[in-house]
Amino acid sequence: MKSSNIGGQAVLEGVMMKNDDRYAVAVRRPDKEIEVCVERYKSVVPWSEVKKIPFIRGIFNFVDSLVLGMKTITYSASFYEDEAEDEEKKGMTSQQLLKEEKKEKLVMGLTMAFSVVLAIAIFMVLPYYLSGFLRMFTQSRMILTICEGVLRMLIFFAYILLVSKMEDIQRTFMYHGAEHKCINCIEHGLELNVENVRASSRQHKRCGTSFLFFVMIVSIIFAFFITTESPLCRVLFRIALLPLIAGVSYEIIRLAGNSESPLVNALSKPGLWVQNLTTREPDEDMIEVAICAVEAVFDWKSYIYENFGTYENFGTYENFEMNDVESGVAQ
Repeated sequence: MKSSNIGGQAVLEGVMMKNDDRYAVAVRRPDKEIEVCVERYKSVVPWSEVKKIPFIRGIFNFVDSLVLGMKTITYSASFYEDEAEDEEKKGMTSQQLLKEEKKEKLVMGLTMAFSVVLAIAIFMVLPYYLSGFLRMFTQSRMILTICEGVLRMLIFFAYILLVSKMEDIQRTFMYHGAEHKCINCIEHGLELNVENVRASSRQHKRCGTSFLFFVMIVSIIFAFFITTESPLCRVLFRIALLPLIAGVSYEIIRLAGNSESPLVNALSKPGLWVQNLTTREPDEDMIEVAICAVEAVFDWKSYIYENFGTYENFGTYENFEMNDVESGVAQ
């Protein structure tokens, strides 16, 4: 498998795909038509050199993923607003619309900040205090740290299983599967069409789910080095180490996406297994949406020719019209 370096995420009734600084959001509108929006994303970090430094780049990539993810989800949700809300916006002046947009951005920022704080509280702080109840049975720091990590993973799995019961989340997981299948399709040298995408795997080593799984594993390792006796300091150190944990986890995911060594594949297996919980098999309509998102920002024909030389299952590169290839942007 040749890494394409494209990535994305599922949104409400759609898929977002990102390639370098360009991203596309494809959404299946209520009228069943596909709406595609292509834009450039301006990173929260204005210095591109910083994003090339190992371990540091993972921190800012994680922040960028949160910001872009929230932005694209909000965009996709706008297609499913109440009719009354749509009519209200139509009657607004340009100044009122600008004010409403600023208000929405503020709400989005506050929502994202609250979500991060809540995630830290549930997945980092809560497991630490729950593991504290085991002190009546053992005083071994190693055993307590391992138990804390196990509790963290159990809470994570329970959360996924709980939210997966919601109908909207189930459909989002199906779009998540469509996103993975599209990337796997082209990274294995296949033409990007519904048939080939459907036959591709819905698991991918560069998935955000695998990233979160590695965050939990790396956090357990880092916790062994926190030796302070103060409970408050232990919690604060765990929180303070989160950026470094994210940076290390990003490098692991990056390595996994660019290597097929047996060791890397073995390390990737647990994360791939967890993806069985966050992805579902998509239907044909969902696959079509994901394909639209990919083609809006990625020239998969040039990519396959450069990395494989031929198009598997339907002939060589020369069988395509040259203008089809030349119209894209070579990666």
